[in-house]
Amino acid sequence: MIQARLFALATAGLWLFAALASAAETAPGERALGFTEALGLLRARNRDLLQAQRSIDFAQADNLSARARPNPNLTVTTAAINPRVVTNADPQYRKIDAIAQLSQLIERGDKRELRIEATRLAIDASRGDYADALRQLTIALAASYYDLLLTQDRVRIADETSALFRRTVAAAELRLKAGDIAPSDLSRIKVDQLRADNDRRQTMADRERARVALAYLVGLDAEAAGLSATDPWPAAEAPDRGAAAAVIEARADVRAAALRVQVAAKARDLARALRSRDVTLSVQYEHFPSQVQNNTVGIGISVPLFLGYNFEGEIRRTEVGLQAATEALGRTRALALAEINRAWSDLASASERVQRYDSGLLGEAQRAAEAAEFAYRNGALGVIDLLDARRVFTATRNDAASARSDLARALVAWRGANSAYTPASPP
Repeated sequence: MIQARLFALATAGLWLFAALASAAETAPGERALGFTEALGLLRARNRDLLQAQRSIDFAQADNLSARARPNPNLTVTTAAINPRVVTNADPQYRKIDAIAQLSQLIERGDKRELRIEATRLAIDASRGDYADALRQLTIALAASYYDLLLTQDRVRIADETSALFRRTVAAAELRLKAGDIAPSDLSRIKVDQLRADNDRRQTMADRERARVALAYLVGLDAEAAGLSATDPWPAAEAPDRGAAAAVIEARADVRAAALRVQVAAKARDLARALRSRDVTLSVQYEHFPSQVQNNTVGIGISVPLFLGYNFEGEIRRTEVGLQAATEALGRTRALALAEINRAWSDLASASERVQRYDSGLLGEAQRAAEAAEFAYRNGALGVIDLLDARRVFTATRNDAASARSDLARALVAWRGANSAYTPASPP
């Protein structure tokens, strides 16, 4: 009777100590974070996404340059300078002719219109790149977020397992004093307790790494040590891959690649337009100081003569660029289809795994562990079988948490792979 009371008091004390220690480790500076809030922080603070926005800004600046017309040139020259003007004081030698000329380049071959259209298409392509960057970063965010949620579950499982072993060691020490078990049984239990403590420390380190990775994505680096994922695990669902082919052309990356083909086509047309001769018109006024009545006005025209070179290199380069852009579009379509198929396969597999754990595997493992605990307490089971049952139950719980993490990430990847580009995605 006395031994039973001592066992109960020791068990309660150890459980209270473990609970207080666990609370002390997670309470200070905790920063609760839901996935929706994390996605908002990603849009506002993520450094890679900000770089994608800068690409849009660069494209808009190029469009401003393309819209500008060529500036006119003003040229002022002097002529009829007498060398004796420096040494001779006679006013007749100080008279210098002055010429003012204004010239304007007139572009032909629709060069300005082609530049404007090419830069406009480049802006749309940059917006598509931004939307695709957001899509990919959302998938990366889901991986980091649910990695943190997984490590939190594993830390909780490790805490419970360590506390259970501490209670078992305390009870085994009492039974050893009473002569109910052999010293070797106590040693086996202590070995598993130390292994459980090591596993707990490793899961805590994994949690810290997951916090750092998530904090970088959402721009909360200063609060990384206290980040805590609060969303529940998403439910399993059956994916429908029937509309995959139709989704491909609507994806942001495919749309951006298609726009790059149009940009390359405009660049080729612009290179061909170089063969259209631009004309420079000029008008000049010439002033004769000693002959005011002879001041003159002149008009000039300048046209290039393509006698040595006809822009073959520029044209050939843009033709190669158009071919490369077309090949990149085909590659992007193929990668998009492969991503959709892979996401469908991952989601279907993860959903089935989670359903197996929820429908019976976890329950069976828990019942087996509870039966082993009951049999050991009543002397019907050896310590080795007890420890084996505990290991199986702990491994099953960790595997179930991993399956839920895989499902959550596969679900976000599936939705991202099938997401269509919307003009409102980038700012």
